[in-house]
Amino acid sequence: MRFGSKTNPQKPSVTRLYYKAFAESKSCRSARDVLPKGSSTNVSTLKSAEEQKPSYAARIGLDWADQKHFWTMLTAEGKRTRGELKHTPEAIEIWAVELARSFGGRPIALALEQKRGALVAILSKYAHVHLFPLHPTKLAHYRQSVCASGAKSDPSDADLILDYLVKHPEWLPGLMPDTVETRSLQFLVEERRKLVDQHTSQLQILIYWLKQVFPQMLVWFDDMSTPLVGDLLQRWPQLPALKKASKKTLRKFFDQHNCRSEERIQQRLDEIGRAVPATTDVALLNTADLCIRITVQVLAALRAGIAEFDRRIEAIYQTHPDRFVMASLPGAGPALEPRLVAALGTNRERFSSASSMACCFGIAPVTESSGNSRWVHWRWACSKFVRQTFHEWANCSVRTCEWARKHYDQQRSKGKGHHASIRSVAFKWIRILFRCWRDRVPYCEQRYLEALQKHVSSTPAVIVATSTPAVSAVQWTTCGGFSKLAEVSS
Repeated sequence: MRFGSKTNPQKPSVTRLYYKAFAESKSCRSARDVLPKGSSTNVSTLKSAEEQKPSYAARIGLDWADQKHFWTMLTAEGKRTRGELKHTPEAIEIWAVELARSFGGRPIALALEQKRGALVAILSKYAHVHLFPLHPTKLAHYRQSVCASGAKSDPSDADLILDYLVKHPEWLPGLMPDTVETRSLQFLVEERRKLVDQHTSQLQILIYWLKQVFPQMLVWFDDMSTPLVGDLLQRWPQLPALKKASKKTLRKFFDQHNCRSEERIQQRLDEIGRAVPATTDVALLNTADLCIRITVQVLAALRAGIAEFDRRIEAIYQTHPDRFVMASLPGAGPALEPRLVAALGTNRERFSSASSMACCFGIAPVTESSGNSRWVHWRWACSKFVRQTFHEWANCSVRTCEWARKHYDQQRSKGKGHHASIRSVAFKWIRILFRCWRDRVPYCEQRYLEALQKHVSSTPAVIVATSTPAVSAVQWTTCGGFSKLAEVSS
């Protein structure tokens, strides 16, 4: 199940401005959203939305926890009930079956403060339970609006979640399942990124200890995360042990790890012979020896795990129906293409416009204004991983796409920073990607450049008319020794 909203969860209620690097007064709403209420198009849209909206037999607000959950239910007849639910698959199964039996299998709307997690994973298998995630920040502000003291409890939160679901259903888009391939990519690419972050963290730990007891390693080898360094530290974790090894043994070791440069091998052997231990503190050496061995083992396991994730991701991505769209994007490559597929999904009704896509992905900024104050900042309520994906892709596209590079240089020439300029490039890319994704067509740079040139040529030039001011005749009168304006005639 794709744990993403069907529509943009951050539908703007006011006119937003883009980042300061490319600011302009343009609403993020689509044209369909700003049509007058009396227009026929707006009426037909509302009618179709009402026809597609199911009739729920009951609505439930559920406040989840680790061990047990509190829920409040309101039936279509107006009957309100409350209860507790243990967090076990068996207890949830009995509760869901009882709901289906009580309401004859009719759909039930359930709102909760979770978009992805253990409870959502269990409830998503029941077809009659329609899930509506409520952002915790929304509920916190809603709680403050009805309870100024800030008092809260799990049962009262369940009541508030239900109240929000009943009174503001338009702000709670339901979870819509995506294809198995897309959901698999979503999980895999996110978990791979977590492994990469753990690998980076462990690498920093290894460098920290090497700087204290074995700093020569940082000079002899450029990358501390390679299997060569890991195997060497596993065998000789400290300098005295390494100095005892013969040159023949070390040459054989380097040869087994594909080190073919005789000059580099000889340089390392000479420096090993001249090296001096950084410290003789026994307590520090004993602790460092244990930490270095463990860290090297963890790094080896993480490298193997990342390689396995890469194989799984590549196998699924090769069979994905939207692969041809992402493969046409310059700068994406094998690492970012699956992440872009996972971010967009296959539901073409998820985004109504490129602006809504930019808001959802965190590329479009947020404007806060009141009176004479105005603050433009980047979007915090978004998926940080998805925003990072588009930021990295825009950065890579600058190296391979000519117009992206020109746009980046233009932003830098205006005094903008590197990341602000990259966000500006990402904003332009989203408008292009939206059309390619929606129409299921690959990106063609020649076609885009021709359309851009046509747009520029069709834009009327702004002509500033200058007129010669008319000469006015001024008449002055003298009164009390002072000159006073009497009459002006043109």
